[in-house]
Amino acid sequence: MISILITGASSGIGAAVALAYAQRYGQGGCTLALSGRDSDRLQAVATACRDQGATVSATVVDVTDQTAMREWIIDADIAAPLDIVLANAGISGGEDEATIRRIFDVNLTGVLNTVHPALDCMRTRGRGTIGMVSSIAGNRGLPSAPAYSAAKAAVLAYGEGLRGRYAHHGVTICVICPGFVRSRITDQNTFSMPFFMEADRAAQIILAGLSAGTAKISFPWQMRCIGWILRALPSGLGTRLLSRLPQKE
Repeated sequence: MISILITGASSGIGAAVALAYAQRYGQGGCTLALSGRDSDRLQAVATACRDQGATVSATVVDVTDQTAMREWIIDADIAAPLDIVLANAGISGGEDEATIRRIFDVNLTGVLNTVHPALDCMRTRGRGTIGMVSSIAGNRGLPSAPAYSAAKAAVLAYGEGLRGRYAHHGVTICVICPGFVRSRITDQNTFSMPFFMEADRAAQIILAGLSAGTAKISFPWQMRCIGWILRALPSGLGTRLLSRLPQKE
């Protein structure tokens, strides 16, 4: 029996990971606690997972609501002690002030609201794995998406720090840094997305990385290399090159 909680499970990576776990463990005993913003999409994902034999609860909950998130996660843990938690919910958008604040609320605060209740549950038992979804974009501040890259950079750094802090409690923290993966976010993009990956393929990579306890699950390999280069570029050169990328309005 394996118990998994996933935020942002109504589409994209979250939905694909939920279905992949259901396909792999459903017949042997798999409990999924799923959340998302879109009730209809979330119920469709839940139904697909149940068809694979998984036990599924699907809840519409706002990841920016600290109290609601803590209650949902604790209730899920009581129902079936959590083995894996995936803090996946995220948004993108333009750079007007309201959108910027919303991006930080969902992509950073939403991760904190997922991770901390999960940590409280897992360290008490001395076991568990938490996946925190960052992005290749978190390797460097991008002029094309300053808020998105900054929020993802914070998730990356925080996850790296938490990994060492909680390792002796038996809790494994994995930071996930995808490139361009099919999702409602990438569906909004009007520019070319190199090394684009389908969500089901990304899900298999994530499952393997979480199972192995990999510190940084970064993919595809081409984008992982680009991430290394972005981090190594001198500030002036990096700014000149990255400022040429298409910008979200």
